[in-house]
Parts: sequence; C-alpha cells; structure tokens
Amino acid sequence: MQALGVRAPNEFEAAFSAMDAERPDAILMVADSLTNLNRKRVIDFAQQRRLPAIYELAFIVRDGGLMSYGVSLAEHYDRAAALTDRILKGAKPADLPFELPTRFVFAFNMKTARAIGLEPPPMLIARADEVIE
Repeated sequence: MQALGVRAPNEFEAAFSAMDAERPDAILMVADSLTNLNRKRVIDFAQQRRLPAIYELAFIVRDGGLMSYGVSLAEHYDRAAALTDRILKGAKPADLPFELPTRFVFAFNMKTARAIGLEPPPMLIARADEVIE
C-alpha cells in the first residue's frame, strides 16, 4: 500500500510519477473537494495505465471511473434537509441525534472495464446498484 496524498492541484503529477515508479495493483481515490475537482486527471491516469480504480462516489463512475462504493448522496441530502427542517421549527441542534448513513451505493462502469481489459464476474455486476454501459 502506498499512500499518496495531494493538497494542491500541482501535486497530482508527483503522485502520478510515484505510481509510475512503483506501479500499484489498483487505485483508491478518497473523495474530497480537491480530488473531486481533479477526478478526470485520476480517471485518465488509471485508464492510460490500465489500472483498476475505486472511488467513493457514483458520479465519478458516471464520469468514466471504474467503480465506486460509498454513501448514497441522495439519502445524505434528504437527511440533512430533514434535520435542517427540525432546526428551523425550533429543535436545538445539540438535541438532534447523530446519524450514520444507511444506504451505500455500488456503481460499476462496464465501458471502462473493457477499456482496461477487465472482465468482471457476473455476480459482481448483479450486485451493482448502477451499471454504466
């Protein structure tokens, strides 16, 4: 395992160079505002080197990433709206329960899999919540 953190857009090239020097078996991209804004660079790097990559958010798979497993943003935003509604109706934020996500989404991009030479097992595709052709 090789942890390659980036804190600025110009640090992606150093991370890519490190992966070229010591080729990983796969990439796990942690989602934050910097990596989300630069997701196309990571997607392109992974595809050019035929590396499988997993992301936290399904929209990255819709943009060309191989697969993702993470919280349902729709559920996340629904819960945030419900809690905001309670606060606007007078509830004290400190009295509201701490909530954990209950729905996780697995998305898989078949087009990307083919492009990097992967043939996923049928059971993997059957378990996907979203399959992008």
